[in-house]
Amino acid sequence: MAGPPMGGLQGLVEEFESLTVGSVPGALDPGIDTKLLPRPLNGDEESATILEMYPLNCHPRILRLTTHAIPNSQSLLSRWHLPLGAVVHPLAEAPNKEEVPIVNFGPAGIIRCRRCRTYVNPYVTFTDAGRKWRCNLCSLLNDVPGEYYCTLDASGRRCDLDQRPELCKGSVEFVASTEYMVRSPMPPLYFFLIDVSVPAVHSGLLESSLAQPQMLVVADLDDVFLPLPDDILVNLSDSRHVVDAFLDSLPIMFESTANVESALGPALGAAFMVMSQLGGKLLIFQSALPSLGVGHLRLRGDDLRVYGTDKEHTLRLPEDPFYKQMAAEFTTTQIAVDIYAFSEKYSDIASLGTLAKYTGGQVYHYPSFNAVVHHDKLSYELARNLTRETAWEAVMRIRCGKGVRFTTYHGHCMLGSTNLLALPAVDCDKAFAMQLSLEETLMTSQTVKGALESIQQLHQWWLILVKCTVEQILGPLSLCWVRLKLEDARQSMQLKLVKSLEEYRNLYVVQHRLGGRLIHPESLKFLPLYVLSLCRSTALRGGYADVPLDERCAAGYNIMILPIGRMLKLLYPSLLRIDENLLKNQKEIQEPSKQLPLTAQSLDPKGIYILDDGFNFIIWLGRMLSSDLVNNILGVEFSSFPDLSRVVVSEHDNDISKKLLRILRTLREKDPSSYQSCHLVKQGEQPREGFMFLANLLEDQTAGSSGYVDWILQIFRQSQIS
Repeated sequence: MAGPPMGGLQGLVEEFESLTVGSVPGALDPGIDTKLLPRPLNGDEESATILEMYPLNCHPRILRLTTHAIPNSQSLLSRWHLPLGAVVHPLAEAPNKEEVPIVNFGPAGIIRCRRCRTYVNPYVTFTDAGRKWRCNLCSLLNDVPGEYYCTLDASGRRCDLDQRPELCKGSVEFVASTEYMVRSPMPPLYFFLIDVSVPAVHSGLLESSLAQPQMLVVADLDDVFLPLPDDILVNLSDSRHVVDAFLDSLPIMFESTANVESALGPALGAAFMVMSQLGGKLLIFQSALPSLGVGHLRLRGDDLRVYGTDKEHTLRLPEDPFYKQMAAEFTTTQIAVDIYAFSEKYSDIASLGTLAKYTGGQVYHYPSFNAVVHHDKLSYELARNLTRETAWEAVMRIRCGKGVRFTTYHGHCMLGSTNLLALPAVDCDKAFAMQLSLEETLMTSQTVKGALESIQQLHQWWLILVKCTVEQILGPLSLCWVRLKLEDARQSMQLKLVKSLEEYRNLYVVQHRLGGRLIHPESLKFLPLYVLSLCRSTALRGGYADVPLDERCAAGYNIMILPIGRMLKLLYPSLLRIDENLLKNQKEIQEPSKQLPLTAQSLDPKGIYILDDGFNFIIWLGRMLSSDLVNNILGVEFSSFPDLSRVVVSEHDNDISKKLLRILRTLREKDPSSYQSCHLVKQGEQPREGFMFLANLLEDQTAGSSGYVDWILQIFRQSQIS
C-alpha cells in the first residue's frame, strides 16, 4: 500500500487519502467542497496498469482478489480486519464477445502435475532442454510427454509458447476427456412446476388462450404416483405444438378455481422422480405460500417482539429443513432449481430460496405481480434463463500455493468437500466469493489457480496475487445479514471498516504528522461509501416496517450471486439526466454520458432523471416540467391519469416517447443479464417518491440512516479512538 500523498489540501480531498475534519462537531472544514468527496461515477473501472503489468493473469472480470499483496502471516492478516479472499465469475461474458481459447490435448489427456494435480499453465517453467516442467504450486518436477515436447530458446522459453494458449493466456478451456465425466453428457432438461392456485389466476400469470391438452391429476399428496413418467418429458423440437397448446390452455383449465392452497412439497417429489435419471433445471413458478403436504410452511415475521432480539435473524433462515434436504437430493442427481416468486402476500422466500441456494440456481422475485406491469420483465428474464451460456453437471475447485487455502465459500452452490463446489448448473450471470486463510508464514509469491469442470469442457484461470479492488470485500461482509440481527449486521460492517482505518492511520499518523485527518489507502477510497450503501440496501436497511421480509430475503439471495460489476451498480446506482436528450432535434439519440452524484442537490425541478440500479429504472419527473412533455411520455393527459403506479412505460406516437424508449433500450443493452422495469415518480408525489426514489439518494440523510458526510464524520471519530 502506498503512503498518503503529501500535497496540498485539494489533492488530499480528491484522493481521499487524507481528509481534514473540522473541529465543530457534525461539520466538515468549511474550506472543503463536499462535491469533491470520492464517488464511483465511472462504474466498475478496471485498472489498465494491472492488466499491463501482469499480462499472463486472467482478466479481473473472471477472478479478483481483495488486496494488492497477500500478507505473509496470519498475524498480519488479522490487522487487516477485512476479508482476504476472491470473487470468481467463471463464465463471465466478455464485453467485446471475445472467445476464451479452447485447448484439446486429444487422447493423451490434459497435462497435470503428478502430485497436486495442477494443470499446465503460464506460470510453470520448463527445464532440461524442454523435457521437464516444474509445477508453480508444489514445485514438483514433472516429465513432459513426448507429444507435448518442444525445444527451449536461449532464454529458457518454449519455442512454441505463442502457439500454446494454455502457456500464454490466463484463462483457457480444456476439452475434457472421459476421465472427467461421471457419465456421458445428458441432453439439457427443463422441467416447469407452475402454481395454479387462486393468486396465480388473479395476477394474470396464466393468461393466454387456445385448446386444452391432456391433464393428469394426482390427488394423493403423501404418496405421489406418476402413471406416465416417460410421457411427461418431450423433445421440444418434436412436440413444440403440444407445449404451446398446454401453455395456452392453462388459463381455461383453472379460470374458475377456488383453491387457495399450494402443495409445493409433493410437486417437488414428483419432479424429482421424473428428472432424477437425467438431471437438468427445475423452474418453479410459485404464487402462494406452500400450505399442503410435506414442506408446508406457516406465516411468520408478523411478531414484532422478535425484531431487535437474538432470534431476529431466524426469520431470514429456512423454517423447514425439508427444502434443504430436497436441495441436497437435487444436487446429487444434477438438478438445478430456479424460483420465480409472484406472491402479493408472504410466501417465505427464506425457505424456498434454499432450493436455489444449494443447487446453483437463482431466486426471481416479482412482488405483487401484475401481468400487465411485469410482462416484459418476466418474459425477458425467463428467456435469458433458458438461452444464456450454461455449464451442466459442473464442479469447481480452487487450488493455492503452499501455506494458503480457501476456508469459506459464498454463493449458490453445495460444498462437496473441503475445496470442491458442486454445481448442477452454473451460468454466465453468477459469481462466487471465497475467503482465504494463511496456514504458515509465506516466504515467496503465491499463485491461485481455479478450474471449473463441466461435463464437456474444463475452464481454468490463473492469477498471481497482486490485484487490488474494493468491490469484492463487500461480498463476504454482506452475508452478515444471515447470521445477525439487522442492527448488529450493520454495526459489524462499520466496525470492520473502522478497525482497518485505525491500522492504516497508525502506520502514518506519527511519521507524517497527519493527526486530525481521515487517512485511507487510495485503492480503497470508495470503501466507506460502499459500506454505507450496503447498510442502506434492501437486504440490510431499517427493520420490520422498512422492507417486507420476502423482499429482504430475495435481495439477500441476489447479493450472494452478483458479479462485481452488478454489485457496484446495485450499491451505487446511476443517476442520469435525460430531458435535454429528449428535447434535442436529432434522429440519433445520444446516451446520457454524465453520471450524477446520488443527492437531491443533483436534481433540477425542470428536469427528467433516470435512476438505474441494474434491476429497475426509476424515472423522476420534476414538478416544473412542461405538461406537454409529461403528456408525451404518458401518452395521455396527466391530469386524467394521476396514479403513476399504474402507468406502463411504452412507446406512443410522438418523438419524445420514441426517444425515451430508445434511451432505455440503450441502457438495457449494456448489461443483458437482467431487465430493468420502469417506474414513474413525480416530484412531491408521496409516499412513492420517498421510498422509491429519495431512499436511493444514498448521500442524503434519511430517517434512521446517515448521509455521506455524516457517515464520514462518524467513521473519522471512531477511527481516532485507539
